[in-house]
Amino acid sequence: MNCLCPILFAVILGELAFTAPANKEDKFYIHDLEVESFDADTTYEYEDEPQEIKQAKLEEETISMFDHANTNHEIEHVRHIRSPTQEPESEDPSIDMPTCLLCVCLTGSVYCDETNTEAIPMLPKETSYLYARFNQIKKVTVKDFADFPTLKRIDLTGNMITEIEDKAFSQLPNLEHLSLSENRLVRLPALPPKLRILAAQHNRIKSNGIKRNAFKKLARLEFLYLGFNRLDEVPANLPDTIRVLHLQHNNISTITDNTFCKPRDSSYIRDRLNEIRLEENPINLAEYPNSYICLRRLPIGKPYSGRIY
Repeated sequence: MNCLCPILFAVILGELAFTAPANKEDKFYIHDLEVESFDADTTYEYEDEPQEIKQAKLEEETISMFDHANTNHEIEHVRHIRSPTQEPESEDPSIDMPTCLLCVCLTGSVYCDETNTEAIPMLPKETSYLYARFNQIKKVTVKDFADFPTLKRIDLTGNMITEIEDKAFSQLPNLEHLSLSENRLVRLPALPPKLRILAAQHNRIKSNGIKRNAFKKLARLEFLYLGFNRLDEVPANLPDTIRVLHLQHNNISTITDNTFCKPRDSSYIRDRLNEIRLEENPINLAEYPNSYICLRRLPIGKPYSGRIY
């Protein structure tokens, strides 16, 4: 009995010395307890809050923020559409010059060769030189070149053009060089007043496809290339400014004293015309000696090969 008492006393003393931990469920923290009032969005965090609840709260806060952002975006979108004072957006330069997305545009020049385009492209207003060679253009209209006072050269070589509206080029006040070679034309349209060079060889142009006074008023025309067509006579009323005239490989069978000269005016000399090509036509130039008396050089010709174009 004397031995049992000290043992009981030691056990009781150990239990009194042991301090039980506080209940975790009663322990919590409040952010910034010293503030006078709590904001509505003040967050409470419990130390022993299960991880699943914390994750659920985080997802709820994220969704709330996302919905808030979307709502603001929709409000701004509606405001952007409906605002009567909204300023117009700046125009894209490509809308004014769509050709430059397909072709090469330099200052005043548009290079649109071999792009397979089937129509004259829309041009910048300041265009002076257009090169649209070897494409699939089939028709040229008045609208294609409306209001282009700066155009000086148009080159449409190697297309499939069968039709050109009559005033497509005549209203271009500064057009000097027009190339329509290697197409399928049967007639020439009205020509601009300042034209210096017309190249229309390798087509299907007939004499009745050229108006009788088509060249008469072209006071600056110097180079006229109409070889490899289906002409049966030399075009009439050629201006005195002509220097080079190519009519080779046609169906010309005759010329007259009025073709190049003025038989009633013996003093008339066509001194600028120094090259006339009439080879490969069904004509014997030696039969018309009086047709060249006003020329400084005789036309170039050689025996006809029998080829019909």
